[in-house]
Amino acid sequence: MPQISWCERVETNVGKFGNVVAGIDPHLPDVPAAFDQDPNWISRYVDFVLATIEGQVGFVKFQSAYFEAWGLAGMAALASGIKKAKAAGMGVILDAKRGDIGPTATAYARAYLTPAAAGGNADFEVDCITVNPLMGPDTLQPFVACAKQFGKGLFVLCRTSNPGAGWLQDRIVDNHVVSDLLADLIASLAEECRHRSLSPIGAVVGATVPEEGRRLRRMLPYSIILAPGLGPQGGDPTTIHALRGHSQADLLVPVSRGLTRTEDRSMSLKLYSQLLLTRIAGFKSLVDCRERQSSTQS
Repeated sequence: MPQISWCERVETNVGKFGNVVAGIDPHLPDVPAAFDQDPNWISRYVDFVLATIEGQVGFVKFQSAYFEAWGLAGMAALASGIKKAKAAGMGVILDAKRGDIGPTATAYARAYLTPAAAGGNADFEVDCITVNPLMGPDTLQPFVACAKQFGKGLFVLCRTSNPGAGWLQDRIVDNHVVSDLLADLIASLAEECRHRSLSPIGAVVGATVPEEGRRLRRMLPYSIILAPGLGPQGGDPTTIHALRGHSQADLLVPVSRGLTRTEDRSMSLKLYSQLLLTRIAGFKSLVDCRERQSSTQS
């Protein structure tokens, strides 16, 4: 069965399920205590979440650090989760923020974006990966090559949602804001790879900075924006609206801790499943409500 491209996957799945991305960050203190006694809890947890959200969202984002922290068991759970999410038709994003020089960047691109038939591995191949551009444009080239050759996607860090992001990303260098310089770079790469109204070369722009978001969206007309920060970090539907472009599919909104974390670790897995579904519906309503309001006002 031929693999569809990242842009085709985004267009299809946004049309079916909306713009919300379910983030899976396995952290034992944040999940029901029912998982505590299982030595293979992380695989069981990932399977549980994927089974619950299947048919409700079109995308899943695995944060690699949470899997790496559990050693071989964690990496096995990641590989298994990637395969199951793909089999369910979800677009799979690996939030790894990789970025390095020369052969190392090439090795990362081979590990996560290259099909086995082309010399990659079948364990960790995903549809899209987050990458860090701050070592220079050359560090992005191996990832861009995979996007072109294998129909993969990238989310390049541009203006992130963390509180300290402005220390560097809002600084002025040669009369330009650093995040604008990054957006210029992303836009040029996006134009090289554009497929109709979308490009597989996207940007990470936090849902916590509406003014910066509006400016950067204008600079990135063809890029899909990944907009973290909705929920615990303070992002809201108004900010999400600022990041929308001309296509229904040019914005993805990940929700991780706001989706899966529970304060009541004593709850049953049945109630936890219901909690996840209720939260997914709530986040989808927030995002879609803003879209409907925008359409009504225009």
